[in-house]
This record gives sequence, structure tokens and C-alpha cells, in this order.
Amino acid sequence: MNGDLSAVEEGVARLDAVLEPIAKRPVDVDDPDWAEKMMAAPAPLDEAGVREEAEALLAEVLARYAADESSRPRLRALFRRCPSFRWAVNRAFPATAEGVRSSLLLISLRDLGSDPRDELLSLRAVCEAARDEGIALEPVLREVAAMSADEDRHGMGSTRSVLLGAAGS
Repeated sequence: MNGDLSAVEEGVARLDAVLEPIAKRPVDVDDPDWAEKMMAAPAPLDEAGVREEAEALLAEVLARYAADESSRPRLRALFRRCPSFRWAVNRAFPATAEGVRSSLLLISLRDLGSDPRDELLSLRAVCEAARDEGIALEPVLREVAAMSADEDRHGMGSTRSVLLGAAGS
């Protein structure tokens, strides 16, 4: 797993370019049925025909992120450079101990994304699902917080501080 990230970066950048027209497609909010139309539309990964490849690449990115401290800043920067990929792979993992950890790793990797309010809502949903399933949340929040960036990029706290706050610290 340790090693060159070039192939991962190339794969994410290529899929980002494929997904960009979908991610940046205008939404006509004057259309009274706009929300229903969006809900009825296929998922972006399916529409682009890249679900299997994107999910495999995301699994590799998350595994590298969790295992290799030296790769984390580069992977966070990759997700900042590839917002369409970051948006499209915003998947819901199962409400299991490993699924919750994967969700939190993805939140950490996105490093509060382009809108930290969305990330805070995602974090709240993951925490609620974990608590509903009786999953011990505090230890995994602390584990992932330790992997997270400590830079306050949006004036709302760093990803590390947000995760520690959710853990009750």
C-alpha cells in the first residue's frame, strides 16, 4: 500500500473529468418539479457508467489514507483538486462498526470539503446512525480525528477539532 500515489491521482483526476459535466449541470430551481426530478435521476456514478471503478478507487484511497500517515496530506489535496469526484463518491456506508469508520475516514479525507455545513450534516448523520446501532462511536471518532487535518480552512474549526468535538472532547 505504501508507495507511489501517481496511479491513484491519475485515476481520480480522470474520473473527476468524467463526472464534472454531471456535477456542474445547472439545476432550474424555478421549475416547481426540480427536486423530484433530481431525486428521480440516476446516481452520478451510474449515469457516468463509472460506479465500479470509482468505488474501487475510493476503497483504495480510504485504505491508503487510514494506513499511511505520509500520504494523507496529498490525498486531502487530491480531493480538493477533484471536487466532482469528491461529490460523486459521497456514499453512505452501512451502519456497522467498519461502515462508520469508513464514513468518518471519508469525512476526514474530504477535510470539510467546499462547504463545511454539508460535512457537519454528514457527520451528524453518521453519528446518529452509529448510536442507533449501538456502535461505540467515541473511540473511532478519536482514531479518525488523529488522522485528520488540524488546519481551520473555513473558519469553523479544523476537521480534527470537529471530530474531537463530536467525540465529546
